[in-house]
Amino acid sequence: MRHGDKIKNLSRTKAHRDALLSNLSCQLIKHKRIVTTVAKAKALRVFVEPLITKSKENTTHQRRIVFGYLQDKEAIKELFDNVAGKVGGRPGGYTRIIKLGTRRGDAAEKAMIELVDFNEIYGKGIGEDKAAGKRTRRRGSGSTKKKAEAGVETKVENEAEVKTEVEVETAKVEDADADPEKA
Repeated sequence: MRHGDKIKNLSRTKAHRDALLSNLSCQLIKHKRIVTTVAKAKALRVFVEPLITKSKENTTHQRRIVFGYLQDKEAIKELFDNVAGKVGGRPGGYTRIIKLGTRRGDAAEKAMIELVDFNEIYGKGIGEDKAAGKRTRRRGSGSTKKKAEAGVETKVENEAEVKTEVEVETAKVEDADADPEKA
């Protein structure tokens, strides 16, 4: 029976598992995304996210703690310099696992694990939200301006020209105010 045994062993001894997760973590930090099996990706997420959290505080003590896990100076430098700067405002959830199907040779389920803030496809507009100040508490009704901003859908016709429904409505109201006979 395996009651209370929550660690994912990956069919390896402790030393082999630690070496595997350390190597996978270093590659994930250097390349920002790697392809592996689903089981290894899930185990890697549990291993690497606390290390990324430690990297937010750039002190010698935190660097030594993370170095004890990774044993790779280049990965430590990348983690504390580049990765920590991007994830500074994020309270957790630094990685994303995307399932890719089965491997042809042994039918193992493959997955891509990546650092969330380094994906340009999913990450569009994140910097704008952080600048505006994201509210995490869900309360009752707010001001009408906040409701109007929340209900706005952006229409993108081409990359150079982006107009929102609020701008169109504002233009209609201004036209009606300027020329009341047309309204």
